[in-house]
Amino acid sequence: PKSFLFEGQYGGAYSIRSVQSVFKKAMRKANINKTIGIHGLGHSYATHLIESGADIRSFQDLLGHHALKTTQIYTHVTDVSKSKVKSPLDDL
Repeated sequence: PKSFLFEGQYGGAYSIRSVQSVFKKAMRKANINKTIGIHGLGHSYATHLIESGADIRSFQDLLGHHALKTTQIYTHVTDVSKSKVKSPLDDL
């Protein structure tokens, strides 16, 4: 594609409704019964980036955020990432 990751049948962007429809059909086929939308998919992607150690500036660029404050919303500490932190006191 030249401008969009997924282009419509005649080029250009898919409509919001088309993307939502494709996403919901894919969830049904995969037997995923959670109530989640496209925004949730982006949030999941962001959480995985943080948990894999992506730095905040790269993360900001990948998400297409202009303001760092917007990106910081995703930097909440998850239970998985907390469990990976080793305290220096553990070795005493």
